[in-house]
Amino acid sequence: MAELFRASEHEPIASVEWDDSRVEAAIRTIVSDAETAFEGTRWPWHPRDGEEDGFSDVYWGGAGVIWALHELGSTGWGDAAVSFIDHYRAQPLVVEYETPMSYSFGELGIALVAFRVTGDPGLADRVHELVLSPIDPDTNEVMNGTAGKLLAAEAMLAWTGEARWEEAWGALADEVEAGRGTDGLWTQHLGKDARYLGVAHGFAGNERALANRRPVEVDAVLARHVLRDGPLANWPPGEGSRPDEIRVQWCHGAPGIVAALGAVMDEELALSGGELTWRAGPLAKSSGLCHGTAGNAYAFLVLHRRTGDELWLDRARAFAMHAIGQVERERAALGRGRYSLFTGDVGVALFLRHLLDGEVSFPTMGPFSA
Repeated sequence: MAELFRASEHEPIASVEWDDSRVEAAIRTIVSDAETAFEGTRWPWHPRDGEEDGFSDVYWGGAGVIWALHELGSTGWGDAAVSFIDHYRAQPLVVEYETPMSYSFGELGIALVAFRVTGDPGLADRVHELVLSPIDPDTNEVMNGTAGKLLAAEAMLAWTGEARWEEAWGALADEVEAGRGTDGLWTQHLGKDARYLGVAHGFAGNERALANRRPVEVDAVLARHVLRDGPLANWPPGEGSRPDEIRVQWCHGAPGIVAALGAVMDEELALSGGELTWRAGPLAKSSGLCHGTAGNAYAFLVLHRRTGDELWLDRARAFAMHAIGQVERERAALGRGRYSLFTGDVGVALFLRHLLDGEVSFPTMGPFSA
């Protein structure tokens, strides 16, 4: 029997009843804290985010915080959003596969956010230039590769309706599909060659980017790589992953695969992945989106949308209340919040808003609306 999760990486769910007013208050507190904490050029770096770097980008940095704040109704971020483009150009991340065309870590994502909050036509032109610029074809994933450019083009199409984005999206989609292997997987070159299954760097992310506007067929790959234990299902991070690499996170594992593909994959398999996510419990390491409690709960939102079963809404609400407690405890311990879309508090607030509003789309992954 495969070990589908490690209890040491999770914690018992808090026995806190769902309370709309507390959720709304938590959103307001997180937004207010982020607004106040902005230092004029950046947000403070959190020690749990490792070595200080990437303070401008969508994943770790200011552009991602502004993405969330804008979606949460906070205004007046135009100048700051544009300034992060200059910050990135002055000090880009020096990593082989992280280029200006990177959606999550490069100028593309930063410029996309700046356009979103300003509507500046010049920024739209810059996004278009980056979308059309050559990128390492072997990257083959959403955070750094062509699939990320596909998401940027889709967002611009939704926000502007301009024909040039339809044309760009079609060309990029063809490029992404051409990189798929005969067995349905892509090979990623991210410092080393790998064949990932999850959303952040692999199969599920690429298929999600395509599925926003094209039909996809994902069941054969998911069935071939699934790990089962009765009613539970999980997936390894990638082809050939060791047992000790198994995760239950948005980035790698069942929560992300169900959040990304739960609407288009085999329903029984999706439900089994959701059940695994619930049985494992909230993640102990974080409340956030990429590898935290709130990110995992998007699987429940997708399953509620697909099945109409209130059980999944109740489970999303339970994870939401737990995530609020995690944010509060960590803020009390450090004396301030954690300012990052994918690892920090604003990502949790965006999940809470989506939960209240009946939205199921994981931030940055689409489908996008005007």
